[in-house]
Formats: sequence, C-alpha cells, structure tokens
Amino acid sequence: MSFKVLFLGEVVGRAGILAVKNGLKALKDKVGADFVIANTEGATNGFGLGKAHSMQLSHLGINLQTGGEKIFYKLDMVDFFPKCSYVLRPANFPPKTPGKGYKIVEINGKRVAIINILGASGFSRICVVNPLNFADMILSKLSAEADIFLIQFHCATTAESATLAHYLKDRVSAVISTHSKVLTSDSKIIGKCAFISDNGRCGSTLSAGGFNPEYEIKKLMTALPDRSHEAWEDCELQGVLVTISDDGNAEKIEVIKEKVAVERPEVSK
Repeated sequence: MSFKVLFLGEVVGRAGILAVKNGLKALKDKVGADFVIANTEGATNGFGLGKAHSMQLSHLGINLQTGGEKIFYKLDMVDFFPKCSYVLRPANFPPKTPGKGYKIVEINGKRVAIINILGASGFSRICVVNPLNFADMILSKLSAEADIFLIQFHCATTAESATLAHYLKDRVSAVISTHSKVLTSDSKIIGKCAFISDNGRCGSTLSAGGFNPEYEIKKLMTALPDRSHEAWEDCELQGVLVTISDDGNAEKIEVIKEKVAVERPEVSK
C-alpha cells in the first residue's frame, strides 16, 4: 500500500505560521497526507527558527521540520537542538554541530529515513561536505536501518538540485529542494525519485520572498542595510504531495497551492 508525504515550502514569518495554523489540518485531510515535512528556518521574522516557533509548528501538525544556512540564526535553538527530535539541521554540517541531520520514522509500516542536506554552492560562509559525496556516505550508513529514503535539499541553484536528483534517481524516493521560496514548475519523477527544484513558501505570495516589497525595494535602491518586514497579503500553503509505493518508487508528485485566510494581528501601542 502506498503512502503520501506532504512537503510544505519554507514557512516565512508570522504570516507563514498563521497560514499553517489556519490551513494545514484541512489541507492534510483534503489530500490524505500521512506525514508532513516543512522547511521552517524562516519562521521567526523570516530569519531563523526560534525555540518557541519550532514547538508551535510541531503542535500545529508539522511532523518534521528542516532547515538550511539560517537554522542557527536564533541562539535559543543552539541549546535546544540536542533535546529536539522534530527539527533537523543539514546533515552535512561539521560533526560537532548540535542536533541531527536525519531521522528515521515509521510510515505505514515502512522505515523511512528523512535526510536534510545543504547545497555546496551559494553559501560561502558555511563549509559542508560535498552533497553528492555525503549522500553516498549517509545512504550507505543507513542502508540497514531504513527501507525508503527522502532527501530535503536546501540549495541555492536549480541546477545543483537537479544534479543531486539525477545522481540519486534510483536510490531515493524524493529529492525536494528549498531555499528560493518560489514554487518552481519542474516537478517530475526521475527514475524512482520525485523531484522539484523548489517547493515554494508558506506565507504571503504578494511579496518579495515573503517580505514587504516596499522595504526590499528601498534596500536595493539605496544599498543601505535595513531589516526586512513580513508581508501579509494573499497567503498560501505551497508545496508538493508525493505518493510513494511500498517498494520505494515515487508514483506521483502533485503541486500544492492552497489559499488560506490570514489576518494580521493588531499591533499593540
């Protein structure tokens, strides 16, 4: 019997969290998802993931959260990671990095390994093991512990994402990529592997990557540093739904774009 995994796009700011709060349960029931994975490294004001928000998103129905280069931007997660079983940092970070980069869960009687990997290009301040070499190593290490392998790949270019998918097409059931927060149109099955080079965002779609365009324009026009501000208009839950057979073959990958009503909280004076 096959099972379905819902991969949500990056949760961006409070609008993204409220979109999950207001829409995930109905979406999960609608599509029949057995397990929910989401990138949440932008949940806390768009930059990083705080402990409180990680706990909130877990309670809202996200079974496993993943991250990338921003996963340790909020310092309270550094101490929390070793105690936290539902958030993954990139598995190809240095060995002494807090937390874990993969988790093995049971879905419909199958041992499913979910592995979070960071790309090699575009993140110059972080030194990681080459993703392809690391994938070889981790798949070999977990071969006796899991039946099915899913990769959440956080990378800066669509070409690197596709390269990993083609490299692993006969060994893993999914390579689902995150980072740009823009839902791409290249979802497909390569070999036995479901693939998309970016599964979008949860939050405002009428925005610049989930942020208020007015401030993003100002930063580009002046070259002056300024913080980004969350956007609230036209919220969606975006992502992909992957159907996987008992033998680990991806049977279908469906793009998800679910409108969700979100009201901006009142600002206290």
